[in-house]
Amino acid sequence: MRVDPCFFCGRPAWPSKGITFMRNDGKSFRFCRSKCHKNFKMKRNPRKLKWTKAYRKNAGKEMVVDSTLQFAARRNVPVRYDRELFAKTVKAMERISEIRQRRERIFYKRRMAGKRAREVAAARKLVAENEHLLPRLRGSEKRRLAELAQETGQDVEELERDELAKKAASKKTKAFGGEVKRLRVRTDGGVEEISERVFGGVDEDDDDENDFEDVDDDDEMDTD
Repeated sequence: MRVDPCFFCGRPAWPSKGITFMRNDGKSFRFCRSKCHKNFKMKRNPRKLKWTKAYRKNAGKEMVVDSTLQFAARRNVPVRYDRELFAKTVKAMERISEIRQRRERIFYKRRMAGKRAREVAAARKLVAENEHLLPRLRGSEKRRLAELAQETGQDVEELERDELAKKAASKKTKAFGGEVKRLRVRTDGGVEEISERVFGGVDEDDDDENDFEDVDDDDEMDTD
């Protein structure tokens, strides 16, 4: 069973799956899904799309030069069937797959080495550029925390961070509208708790009262 790679993205196109396009000159193109087929008909360049193998290889995100990749090359050479040769080939394919996976993991680790340090450096640069936006403590609060650190033997920076975290947690943002709980007396003398939605600072009860006033006005007009 031959598993051909997708002509556009490079994913495996399994037998009886995907789409096969035959050009007028007799050349066949295998696609793993309709997405690749549509992009091919729109004449898009797979090297410019980030989800293709061609882009990843061109950007240095995958192995390009390796001895295990040569075994995947297609060879149009007829070979007479031999049972021992077939068994050896299957074992060699499994072994080559293990070697390639191990080398891909090593390649990924080398490529991602230093990423954490770069992220930390970028975060520190962002904080340094926008330091004026960070919350600050007053001078009196800093002096109080310094005295407290001297007495308890703790670090001043840790106390300042804890104080800022407490202030940030204590601040509550008021959303537009909300829910109000009220007590309503029933006809049988019982009391029940109801929740009502309030939009834009106007209670629904106010609207109900206005409605009742309109009804009373209408009744008075009818009696006249």
